[in-house]
Amino acid sequence: MEKRAMIMMAWRGMAFGVTIAVASLTGGVAQAAGHGDDIDALSAALLLPEMVDVMQEEGRSFGTQIGADMLGDRAGARWEKLVAGIYDADWMYARVIDTLSAELSADEAQAITAFFTTEPGLTIVGLELSARRAMLDEAIDEMAIEAAALAAADETPRFKQLESYVEANDLVEQNVVGALNSNYAFFIGLLNGGAFAGGMSEDQILQDVWAQEPEIRDSTEEWIYSFLNLAYQPLSDAELETYIAFSETETGRAFNAALFAAFDPLFEEISMRLGYGAAQMMQSSDL
Repeated sequence: MEKRAMIMMAWRGMAFGVTIAVASLTGGVAQAAGHGDDIDALSAALLLPEMVDVMQEEGRSFGTQIGADMLGDRAGARWEKLVAGIYDADWMYARVIDTLSAELSADEAQAITAFFTTEPGLTIVGLELSARRAMLDEAIDEMAIEAAALAAADETPRFKQLESYVEANDLVEQNVVGALNSNYAFFIGLLNGGAFAGGMSEDQILQDVWAQEPEIRDSTEEWIYSFLNLAYQPLSDAELETYIAFSETETGRAFNAALFAAFDPLFEEISMRLGYGAAQMMQSSDL
C-alpha cells in the first residue's frame, strides 16, 4: 500500500467536487434539516459540486493504484467498476450536505456564505478548486511540493502566513487523525473481507497503523503546504491575512469543524469499502 495516497485521500476531502444539480440533492437532504435554502447557498458559494467532481477523479485514480498494488493483473474491469461504485458522486455529495446541515446553524451557514461570496472569499474558493484540479497532474503535484519545500527552507513571509493559516485551522493535527482513521478503516475492511485469514487482529492493525504516524505526519504536512502554497499564490498578503482572521472567528471555527465532521467519516467509510472490496477480490481470485 502506498501510504501517501491514503494520506492524500484523507486530506483532500478537507478542501473546498461530478457536477450535480445542487437543488435536486439538497432539496431531499438539507431541507429536512430546516434550513435547506441556506445550505444550498453555501454549497454553491463553496463550489461544492465541482469539488466533489475533483474528489471523485482523485478517488478513482487512487482506487486504480490500490488495484495495481494489491491485485496486480487481477484487478481489471471488475475492480474499476467496484471503485466507480464506491466513489459515487451523488452519494458523496449527499453525505457531505447532510452533515453540513446538521453541524451548521442557519446563522452560521449564512455568515460563511457571505464571506465566500464577497472578496477575498470569492477568489479564494476559485483558487482552491483550480489548484485541486491542477494537482491531479502528477508533474504539477511534484512542482508544488518542490516550491513549498523551497519556501519553507527560505522561511519566506508567505510561508509564515501559511503556517499561521494552518495553525488557525489545526490542519496538520486534524488531517493526521483523519489519515490514521482512514488507514485503520481500510485495514478493517481487509480484515472483514477475509484478507488476513485470521492472521491479524484489530489490535494488531491499530498498532501497525499507529506505527505509521511519523510518516503520515510528514506526508500530511508536505501535501498541505504544497496545496496551499500553490492555491494562494495569487493572493496578496492582506487578502490572506483576511482569510486567516476569518478562520479565527467563531464562525470560521464552526465552519472548519463542520468540514472535518463532514469529510472524515465519509473517507473512513470509503476506505473501509475499498479494503473490503479488495479482500473480496483477493479471495475470489484465489479460488
